[in-house]
This record gives sequence, structure tokens and C-alpha cells, in this order.
Amino acid sequence: MAITTTLEERRAIADTVRKLLADASSEKHVRAIMETPEGIDRALWSTLAALGIAGLLVPTRFGGAGLGPVELELVAEETGAALACTPFLSSSVLAAGLLTESGDEAACARLLPGIADGTTIATAALTGARGSWQAPDVTVTAADEGGTTRLSGVASYVMHAAIADVLLVIARTADGHGLFEVDPRADGVAIEALSTFDRTLRLGRITFARTPARRIGTAGWPAVEAALRLALVARAGEQAGGARRIFDMTVEYTRNRIQFGRPIGGFQAIKHMAAELLLEAESATSAARDAAQQLAQQTQGADEAIDMAAFACADAFAQIAATAIQMHGGIAFTWEHPAHLYLRRARAYSYLLGSSGSHRERFVTRIAAQPEDVRIAS
Repeated sequence: MAITTTLEERRAIADTVRKLLADASSEKHVRAIMETPEGIDRALWSTLAALGIAGLLVPTRFGGAGLGPVELELVAEETGAALACTPFLSSSVLAAGLLTESGDEAACARLLPGIADGTTIATAALTGARGSWQAPDVTVTAADEGGTTRLSGVASYVMHAAIADVLLVIARTADGHGLFEVDPRADGVAIEALSTFDRTLRLGRITFARTPARRIGTAGWPAVEAALRLALVARAGEQAGGARRIFDMTVEYTRNRIQFGRPIGGFQAIKHMAAELLLEAESATSAARDAAQQLAQQTQGADEAIDMAAFACADAFAQIAATAIQMHGGIAFTWEHPAHLYLRRARAYSYLLGSSGSHRERFVTRIAAQPEDVRIAS
């Protein structure tokens, strides 16, 4: 059960993270970190961990803050706005969510305290080469060999795979899908870096060749679905935060850019474009926050709200980033301009954890499956 916070407490958490990232995750810092071999800012991550952000979702009995989706989404808005180079989504959300949902108290006691204090970076290997993030796409298999469980197969699009201290792997078993703990230094583990359009996002492909593994709990795919719901709320928050940041950046530019003796923001065409982008930014924020609220309250429509946020925030971020490039003119097409960083993040995040199209299709399918009176009420 997540700790309930007041509106003032939630604002204080978001303000603290925003102020920290304003200095510690400036454009200059982001550009420097994304060129390093690891791709994460360990000093920033340690500071965020000290503030309780690394253990935001980790239950208090395991050393975490014990907070829930609403606080998660607000923090994600700030990390997304700053393009923070940290393992927040991979370790603190997806991996921590998997462990918590596994129901394995011993595994949680062993792994969650390190995730919460930032000393352990965990990541989750959940999907195959298709990147659908659905159960049929899992290609890793588990088999018992003389009392030892061994994994074989390939998992792809694994965030921060190259620097993880712990791998949490979903594999097919004789009784369905199982969650397994793997040491990335174990025999039979081969990690290959994948090229990414967004240089702040590190993804890897992991090949398992009879790799020894330790099973965690018995929850199987339902634990993955629960963790993915949290991750999609966080991703939506990051997209909403990034969309708002590049929108604000663009509006400021139109106020200061002089053309034909007046700010370009005074031209009717620019005003209309800005108004459309404002609507997209506000809609994305509303969708992300609504999904978080409904997940926190476990409402009947939580899944639909999360699906809607997943495609709406992705589409809004991509549209705002692309239009912002045009509104900045030729300068924004250069790699040196910050708008370019947001465009790359927007496009890369449109596919991470499932494409915008797949989430839209799932949303429509859920709505169509509802009784007619429920659809009308919605």
C-alpha cells in the first residue's frame, strides 16, 4: 500500500527535483554525460537517491519512500523536462516494480534496499527482437538442468543493460512465464549495445546461453503487466515534461527573435502554431496525471487511462518537438541546438515500452470490449 501524500507534499517533491536538475542536468551536463561510455550521471543519481527518488516506489520496509503512481508521474515530468541521464525508468520503476509485484519477500529484501539507495542498478529484460513488450514476444526460455535453472535465448531493448548490477529476466517455463534474477557477469551472458536515435538512451541486446539463473516468486506475466503499467505512467510523465519544456523554450524564442522589425511571436501564423502546441502540451499533462491517479486508485478504467496516456503523450511530444524545430527555423536543425535533443528523445520514446500505435490499438480494443452502456457513460 503506497503512502498517501498531500498536494503540498507532492508539489514540494516536484519542486525539489526541479531545482536540483536545473543545475545538475543542464544542457551542458546532458551533452557531456551522453558521450561517456556509461551514459549515466552517477553523481546525480547518488544525489537523487539521497533525496529518496531512487527508492520512490520501494516499500518503506525495504528502505524506500513507499510512494505511488501520482508522485512517480510528477517526478517523471521533471526528469523528462531535464532529459536527466539516470537509470530512473529502468531501475527505480521497471525493476523495482517487478520485484515488488513478484511477491517474493526474500528477493525484495535482498535487492530492493540497494535499488532504493542507488548503490544497485537493476534492469529488466522483458521483450524480444520485435519489441512489442507483450507475452508472445518473449523468446528467452528457462530449463532445469540437474537442479540448476538455466536461461537460453535473446532479450532486446534492455535499458542500461551494459551497466546493470542485476538483470531481471522474464523467460518461458513449463508453467508459463517466470521472473529470474541473473548476474550480468555470469557464464553465458553476452551484452551487445544497440544503436539509438536518442543518445541519452542506452539500450542493449542480451544473449543467454545456458546461463544460471535464480527464480523470483511465482507471479509470472501478471507481475510484468503491473510493472509495465507503472513504467508507462512514468514514461508518459517524462514525455509530458519534455513536451512542456520544449514548448516553453519555443515560446521564449518567438518572443525574442526579431524579424521584419518585430518579434516573430506577433505573426498570426506563429500564434496559431503556438496555440496548437499549447493544447497538445496541456492535453499530454492531463492524460499522464489522470493515468497516474487512476492507477493509484485502482479504478475500473485505469488500464484504458494508461493506454490513452501512452499514445497521447507520445504523439504530443513528437508533434511539439517537430513543430518546435520548424518554429526555431534552420538553427534548430543543427545538432548543437537543444531542440534537437528533445526531438530525438520524443521519437525514441515513441517506441520504448511499446509503440504509440500498439497502445492506441489496445485502447480501442478495451473500449470496444466494454458493454454499450459503459462506453456511453465514458
